[in-house]
Amino acid sequence: MKKIFPYLLVGLAAASCKDSDDFLEPKTNALSEETVFTDSIRTMGFLSRIYSSSGYSFDKGRWNSHGNSEQATDDAEYSYSGAFQVAVMLYNGSVSPLAFQSNGLIADIWNIPYANIRRTNLFLEKLPTTPLSAPTQQRVAAEARFLRAWYYHHLLINYGGVPLIGDKVFEISDFPDYPRSSYADCVDYVVSELDAVAAVLPTVAGYSEQDYGRATRGAALALKARVLLYAASPLFNGGAETTDPALAAIVSYPTTSTTHWQRAADAALAVINSRQYSLHTDATRPGNGFYQVFLRRVNPEYIFAVNRGANKEFEIFYLPASRSGQSNSMPTQNLVDAFPMKNGKAITDPTSGYDPRNPYVNRDPRFGYSIIFNTSRYFLQSSGQQAEVLTYDGAPTDGFTAAGQRTGYYSRKMCDETLAANSPGNTERGWPLLRYAEVLLSYAEAINETGQTALAYDKLKEIRSRAGIDAGTNGMYGLTPNMTVAQMRAVIQNERRVELANEDHRWNDIRRWKIAVAVNNGFNKRMQITRGGTSPNFTYTYTVTNSVRQHVFRPNQYLMPITDSEIRKMPAMLQNPGY
Repeated sequence: MKKIFPYLLVGLAAASCKDSDDFLEPKTNALSEETVFTDSIRTMGFLSRIYSSSGYSFDKGRWNSHGNSEQATDDAEYSYSGAFQVAVMLYNGSVSPLAFQSNGLIADIWNIPYANIRRTNLFLEKLPTTPLSAPTQQRVAAEARFLRAWYYHHLLINYGGVPLIGDKVFEISDFPDYPRSSYADCVDYVVSELDAVAAVLPTVAGYSEQDYGRATRGAALALKARVLLYAASPLFNGGAETTDPALAAIVSYPTTSTTHWQRAADAALAVINSRQYSLHTDATRPGNGFYQVFLRRVNPEYIFAVNRGANKEFEIFYLPASRSGQSNSMPTQNLVDAFPMKNGKAITDPTSGYDPRNPYVNRDPRFGYSIIFNTSRYFLQSSGQQAEVLTYDGAPTDGFTAAGQRTGYYSRKMCDETLAANSPGNTERGWPLLRYAEVLLSYAEAINETGQTALAYDKLKEIRSRAGIDAGTNGMYGLTPNMTVAQMRAVIQNERRVELANEDHRWNDIRRWKIAVAVNNGFNKRMQITRGGTSPNFTYTYTVTNSVRQHVFRPNQYLMPITDSEIRKMPAMLQNPGY
């Protein structure tokens, strides 16, 4: 199969003129445009270079090899606390145009998309001169345009409207000074590009095995659904944090409209009705399909993914010290509380059966596949079998006072339960950038916001059924019948949080929903666990307390600041509100 590997990249927006083409850089590999684009293999290698950045935002080692936006949210606590760690800057409110300029890592929010947009434009410019056959040229041009739309969508969720540069390839002698396009124009451009390439790109079945992982028709349609969902959300649907009408049109639609939600619902439904994808299921045990999907490069649920060689990268990143992991991202009590019971009811429901004295019993099976909690079992290399992980305060190795433990929990989402970080084996793995469960949730969210709440139920039932939640005598999987739009909205947002945890969604979701000021200020919650009694009859007391780090989120942080140097290079651009 085609394996696509992410690399650490650098690039500048208007260094569209500076980044040149590191793939062609003569100082390092003596390749020129002519030698690359007169050779079929090198031409395809150049396209693979554009693919290689597609997972940059998802990458668990995105910043300093051990962090991404996950640790800036109410879902996770970071194992690092340095003031210049990017996740720390995001959660403590120290982001600014100058901070983005001085910290080159955080500037990847702007640099990597624009560097790859330029690469795409160069590829498209040179493609007609390459020795590739006409049918191949048509297909790879569509792949490249999909990737360009992919990088623009990352810019849109972080900045609102950005300069649209079309097919322009800037050279070192160019001094571009583009204004930012309106948010509406940016969305329309990306959607029109995705519509165009969806008509050309093959389905998954249309690719040969060695090309597995390339952009497909389904990927284009699924990305369109995401872009339109984001555009319909409160932050962009008339939600500009400014009274300046010119700036408001750049960072959002000027007025709120339900039609944006309907467009998003229609786009998600197009993916569903294509019948090209389905949730990965496995009846071996409740919810096992949810666990297994992340350990299968090839599965019916992944729409667009970064294929990886066999590895233990998530086991190394997430697991506790007793399993030789780095525990860089520790789940909060906030996230733990979001998981319902196995009957589908929220733990706050007095009829759910939740017992705060024994808080981990009879929970949604996704909980056990996502969270390592006190006394849960996970593979231990030294014994060659499953063994307890103890996270109570003072527990050796993995307790609150040991190894930087901050919340009482470790993550195991997407990890292979048969491997510790120090195990000799590896597992299959792909990074899920677009998967079918997200499309189902997007449809449910969008159709609910149009007022057609009844149409959201079946998609949530489908997800909860695969999760292993009990259907119940009424077949509702714990969902309350006849919910209002507001009630269903809360359920969908929570379901999205649980289903997509650790998959590079929470930071974007709490911003586009404009709930970050409410949920990402103050202190996250942790579980304080005290052990009593004597072996083998230990008892545990569970008390929810504040974590140790304060989060600060101001309204201006709903959008990221454009780097100060970029504004000075392109003064026609307006800075985002509040900066």
